[in-house]
Amino acid sequence: MPAFRYRKSSYSDPEAECVEVATNIPTTIAIRDSKHRTGPSLHVTPAAWTAFERTVREGTCDQPGG
Repeated sequence: MPAFRYRKSSYSDPEAECVEVATNIPTTIAIRDSKHRTGPSLHVTPAAWTAFERTVREGTCDQPGG
């Protein structure tokens, strides 16, 4: 399997705790803590990542049951 190529948002503060996301593998999205790059990473399907992004953009993740 090829290596994940992680990226961090350009809006992120270089000194802040952020997440990095790798989308270069078609079947897996990988998410990790930018301050602990050798630590564990979370792997989700592209469909799950798309649903998460949509929820964040819509603001529904702040609502109970959302």
